[in-house]
Amino acid sequence: MNNIQQRLLTFVTRSNWVLLAAVSLLGLLAASPAFARGIIFGGLIVTINFHLLAHTLNKALRPQRLTSPNVVLIKYYIRFIISGVIIFFLISQEVVNPIGLFIGLSVVVASITLATMVELKKLFFKEAV
Repeated sequence: MNNIQQRLLTFVTRSNWVLLAAVSLLGLLAASPAFARGIIFGGLIVTINFHLLAHTLNKALRPQRLTSPNVVLIKYYIRFIISGVIIFFLISQEVVNPIGLFIGLSVVVASITLATMVELKKLFFKEAV
């Protein structure tokens, strides 16, 4: 993996947890308990899935032992189905507020967007000098 890819992965991995903590704290302080639980559970679901996917891909793409793409896809779909069942349970049992859950599920997207903006800023300011 080249330098920029590793830097992006590290940034996204760390910022997932930081954003999850910040948004969860904000939800706990400013919203209803169900809304805050939605943020927390949604953020945990998506952040854990991101880490598991990164681990699966790192393991699958090692030169010594390449894994079949079918194995990677099967693992992905198993995680996807489990996440869907958990989300269905959380909403159907009214454990969480769906909008809070949606916000929590957006943590990784926000981290990726933030990482992209930081790298673009570095690229443009590096070329400007």
